[in-house]
Amino acid sequence: MVRRGDTTPAPHRPRVVRPSAAPGSIPLPHAGYRFAIFALLVCNTAYYLFSGTLSKGLDAAAWLLLLTLFALETGIPGAMRNPGAARALRAARALAAAAICAAGIAYFIEHDWLDVVNTGLWIMVVALLEFEVRRPLAVTRQRGWFVATAVMLYTGLGVLVVAWAWRGEWFDAYDALLWLMAFALIEMDVLRSARADRIPLA
Repeated sequence: MVRRGDTTPAPHRPRVVRPSAAPGSIPLPHAGYRFAIFALLVCNTAYYLFSGTLSKGLDAAAWLLLLTLFALETGIPGAMRNPGAARALRAARALAAAAICAAGIAYFIEHDWLDVVNTGLWIMVVALLEFEVRRPLAVTRQRGWFVATAVMLYTGLGVLVVAWAWRGEWFDAYDALLWLMAFALIEMDVLRSARADRIPLA
């Protein structure tokens, strides 16, 4: 407190700046959720590989590879700056995409229409994510459009979860819900990163 008549300036108190998370870092509780979802998806993939049809096993393995690649790319911002790492990631992504297309064709031949629609929606989700990762400035300028598109696609995938449950195919519904949660987390990471890049640092 400064007394009346006292012209001595109050001492300067330095502002305390709280450390913020590094770009691309994931809070510890969120990392735990992600690890749990990933571990459950690994178990589901193993089940489909050893107990499911060939198309189911191929599809699950390809999507697990694709999920891992997206998690690496969005979780390690500098991963694509290394030419060797970038080539390896693109080659692995092309392999996963080829396997997903093969599984989609198999579903069509088998008349498994829910899986056909599911594969189509997921391909659109991946195309959206690819564009968001490659063109962050465009995402920043048209954030509302990208959010609306993502909500529409994930809502469609959510409807398929309900459809599998309604048919009594509980494991498929549970597996689809896990995939929905896993890619929704990556989608939120990409959109959050684009928003953070738009905010100037103080």
